Amino acid sequence: MRQLPATASFAAAVSCLALFGGCGDGSPPTGPGGAATIEGAGNAGNAGNAGNAGNAGNAGGASTGNAGTLGRAGNGGVSGNTASGGSASTGGNGGASGEGEGGGTSGGGTGGTASAGGSAGEASDAKFSFFVTSLRGLLAKAGPSKPEGFGADFSYGETGPGAGLRGADKICAALAEDSMPGAGSKPWRAFLSAVADENGKQVDAIDRIGSGPWYDRLGRLVAASKAELLADRPKGADPAIINDLPNEDGVPNHTPDPTQAAADNHHMLTGSNREGKLQSATATCLDWTSNQGETSEGRPRAGLAWPRAMTSGSATSWMSAVDAPGCGPGVRIEEGGGPKPNDNSVGNGGGYGGFYCFATVP
Repeated sequence: MRQLPATASFAAAVSCLALFGGCGDGSPPTGPGGAATIEGAGNAGNAGNAGNAGNAGNAGGASTGNAGTLGRAGNGGVSGNTASGGSASTGGNGGASGEGEGGGTSGGGTGGTASAGGSAGEASDAKFSFFVTSLRGLLAKAGPSKPEGFGADFSYGETGPGAGLRGADKICAALAEDSMPGAGSKPWRAFLSAVADENGKQVDAIDRIGSGPWYDRLGRLVAASKAELLADRPKGADPAIINDLPNEDGVPNHTPDPTQAAADNHHMLTGSNREGKLQSATATCLDWTSNQGETSEGRPRAGLAWPRAMTSGSATSWMSAVDAPGCGPGVRIEEGGGPKPNDNSVGNGGGYGGFYCFATVP
């Protein structure tokens, strides 16, 4: 942290206030700004503005006036590290870790609002535009009435032609918002192909997601362009994620819970071929509106969030590698040696009905 020159007594007083909320035998009195007044640290009004420095996250820039050394805003610099802590280098610029610290224990109330402002700044500025829908996230959205998830019916309250795609897009936005407040406002699209949209036209997943680049929840590059996505594993992806694509929290999906064994959860529904276009009329579970597990619904095409050897050979494509046995709900993530007979669920063979989400802006 950058500090201005100050006398030893002033520095000691401010350090004591910032770290412990006051020094001496009793609690210090509070000034009108809500910050503790300490002898030699400036008047209470100026110190009180330190709490307001936390609000800089809401505006995206800290212009709080004489914040002293007490306020921090967003991920950006220390708002008030100078005598006029005023323009604190874009205060709320991208900081989920943003926080405001008022003077002492009394001044923290106003300053604390910076955490909300920082989150908003993070969502607007952060590079977060791709994830694998996690099992935890999908089960939460499906609700207790669907203990094995959505199956392949992603309509999510939508009705009519194109309901499956619109609902899946809503699920993507909801999960993004849960992970990073504000991120749900981005234009999220599920990587799903369909026989027909609301206008009766074929939908190819690759055409739904913008032109890139795309980044995971932690800002790691997934792919810079559509051309890079067409490789078996996204070309140019960060080495930490290329062979284990991460979920909405940025956690590699093969081991979403590090306290548990790795999960056999590689199947991700796409309905697409290796060019990101519709695989076939039977590969989309009636355009993502069916979950009965009947053979008439088709067998959804899936890619692999992480590659593995298959009973039919080696498969690595994140986009198109295997047909799931059916469209019914099912969570089958324990190692089991391949699909089981008479189980027409999206999970049979290693999955839970997950899919990919992309935002059309980084």
